[in-house]
Amino acid sequence: MSDLFASARLETEAPRPLADRLRPQVLAEVVGQEHLTGPDGALTRLLRSKSLGSLVFWGPPGTGKTTVARLLANETSLHFEQISAIFSGIPDLRKVFDAARKRRATGQGTLLFVDEIHRFNRAQLDAFLPVMEDGTVTLVGATTENPSFELNAALLSRARVLLFRALDDAAIAKLLVRAEALSGQPLPLDEEARSVLVRMADGDGRAALTLAEEVWRSAKPGETIGAETLQAIIQRRAPIYDKAQEGHYNLISALHKTVRGSDPDAALYYLCRMLDGGEDRLFIARRLVRMAVEDIGLADPQALGIANAAKDAYDFLGSPEGELALAQATIYLALAPKSNAVYTAYKAATRAAKEHGSLAPPRTILNAPTKLMRRMGYGEGYRYDHDEPDAFSGQDYWPERLGRQHFYEPTDRGMETRYADRIAHWERLRRERRGED
Repeated sequence: MSDLFASARLETEAPRPLADRLRPQVLAEVVGQEHLTGPDGALTRLLRSKSLGSLVFWGPPGTGKTTVARLLANETSLHFEQISAIFSGIPDLRKVFDAARKRRATGQGTLLFVDEIHRFNRAQLDAFLPVMEDGTVTLVGATTENPSFELNAALLSRARVLLFRALDDAAIAKLLVRAEALSGQPLPLDEEARSVLVRMADGDGRAALTLAEEVWRSAKPGETIGAETLQAIIQRRAPIYDKAQEGHYNLISALHKTVRGSDPDAALYYLCRMLDGGEDRLFIARRLVRMAVEDIGLADPQALGIANAAKDAYDFLGSPEGELALAQATIYLALAPKSNAVYTAYKAATRAAKEHGSLAPPRTILNAPTKLMRRMGYGEGYRYDHDEPDAFSGQDYWPERLGRQHFYEPTDRGMETRYADRIAHWERLRRERRGED
């Protein structure tokens, strides 16, 4: 049946999306990936050396991964075979590999393009190893997820990872010009609306061309669409943000580091990126609490209270009003004086606790609820600090085998200067009580 349609040329005359009709025919036509396809790009150099090898293309959707794989097959005279990890399993892979072996026997190589390769499990990924090693296929895998996390080490050791970048505004604008040339008509947009459409594409070339098609379909004869009308027609394309994958971790990392770096504007920007992407608000609130104790600590003890208050305010108000409390806490934390002295002290104390085992505290500071324990010296010689001058006895509270340790070293920032003064004061009193001065 498919042959019947093909002989009647119905397939080639059927409507095709603009993105497919505008697909580049040579590597030089690919936009936005000059670091790969330019005169000195990584792929250009590989083709020049006539040794392609297996590759993994990593990058956001709509950046040309599939197109470049097709063009590489053309440039190297390899048979192009495409499968999707979403719809394929081991039996499908066996068929593809068998066909590739038959082609190889006749002198024809195979470039196997695997879309969404990160969807394969470990066993399925391992199935590629022998055919990659013996040259049965040249594998080109495409993934939107970080290969370091999603692909196994054995496959990565046999393939080179190439990064595809999200298209910048200039690259999107160039695609729109090509689309206008192909269609023979300009986009019915004013200058502001055209800029808005570029931003709506969010670095995705395929999305930009799909949006352009929607504009042409929606425009009335002779109409020039403005920015406000464009947004009403197109609605808003959801940002690229997978809450369970790398985008989630990248943005929370960016938020944390901009707060730590005392940049309230950048912190607010990344917060809004996460909110706009649909991130769990309480996840963000929990991370703000973490920032308050890890990066601010006693330099501003109020930071923890404000972060917790923001969480409670969001719980109480819900969306969208509650997001303002998260924004307020984010700005406060970014502006607060920074200290990781508590964080560092906690890690050092934890390390000491693990290294030295179950050392008994001095019997002096242990309670003696029984006669036997009192006879054994529990609580003997304990001095009640409130009854001492300055409410400070200067007793030794450390296990004898461990000796006195110093974990908390306050900085000279914010409120910690006060704590540094207190510690110095107590150290002086401790030496006086022991007659060390």
